[in-house]
Amino acid sequence: MKTKQSLLLVIAFVCVFAGTVFAQESQPQQTSAPPAQQNPGLDIQGIKTYLLGPGDVVDVRVFGQPELSSTAQVDGDGNLSALPFLETPIRAKCRTDKDVQKDIQLAYSKFINNPQVSVRIAERNSRQPATVFGAVRQATRVEMKRKVRLNELMAVSGGFTERAAGTIQILHTEPLMCPEPGEEAEAAPIDGTKIPLQIVRIADLRTGKPEANPVIRPGDYVLVTEAEPVYITGAVVSPGGLFLRDQLTLSRALAMVGGVRKEAKLNDVVIYRQVPGSVKQETIHVDVAAIKKNQKDDFILQPYDIIEVNEAGMFSSSRIGQTLVGALTGGLTGAISTTGTYLPTRIIY
Repeated sequence: MKTKQSLLLVIAFVCVFAGTVFAQESQPQQTSAPPAQQNPGLDIQGIKTYLLGPGDVVDVRVFGQPELSSTAQVDGDGNLSALPFLETPIRAKCRTDKDVQKDIQLAYSKFINNPQVSVRIAERNSRQPATVFGAVRQATRVEMKRKVRLNELMAVSGGFTERAAGTIQILHTEPLMCPEPGEEAEAAPIDGTKIPLQIVRIADLRTGKPEANPVIRPGDYVLVTEAEPVYITGAVVSPGGLFLRDQLTLSRALAMVGGVRKEAKLNDVVIYRQVPGSVKQETIHVDVAAIKKNQKDDFILQPYDIIEVNEAGMFSSSRIGQTLVGALTGGLTGAISTTGTYLPTRIIY
């Protein structure tokens, strides 16, 4: 049963990803991306500390011995097994090119006096790009040549949009390739019985909490969840729709639409809430006046709530219908997110 639930969760996550990408790709393409985003700067330190993995290609040169020079790929076992005249494979996985160079030089010293060996990484293929999508300015795929933290990925994708709901979901699709001490458990194969899904609050990331800025693995899917709407109608300054942020309260929502008008009936604000699994709605009456006086706790809104602020001494169903239609049809048009239209690939060295 757990395996089935885990599989359903993965399928749901991938479906959200596919739907988001389709929606973004269907929008007109933006052609004025800054050159700095197209050609990010090179981090030399990241290249120097790059650890080899399966699929990477190295160029091996033995000076004065052209028959020993070759290009070799790290195989699935993490070894260089196709070097000329060497029967024993050279271990390459999770090692730098300099470490591998020393081993190759030692191996060839059995045949050549003091061989001069050079090893250069020709292709870096072992790390799959991480994918960032959802409520970000630019959905993108990011190739990472070094350890990259969540805040760097958010910067590469242009930051959050107004539709960000307040959480970031990180789905690991591959085990950690080169774990450091204490990270061995993350190197275990992902078998589907336990979904490696991590949830980070945007507020915690912005305040600099270390646990909210994890290292992103190659192949990760990073989804900035998009907010669902609530609708505010009646005696408010700007009736319309709002995107539901983390723990959005009724008082804050009213302030976000400019506040209430002077004729508003604050002691009986009506909230229409959909009953889960039904077409029916429940009606909730909230005393906002008491909330303002700290006599009652503020009211937490839920997705698709409809807030009706009546006028004192008036309760016209036709008036409610008119304002509600205005909110549903026009309230959200100014808040539609214009995220990226395609998924370019960035590289973080």
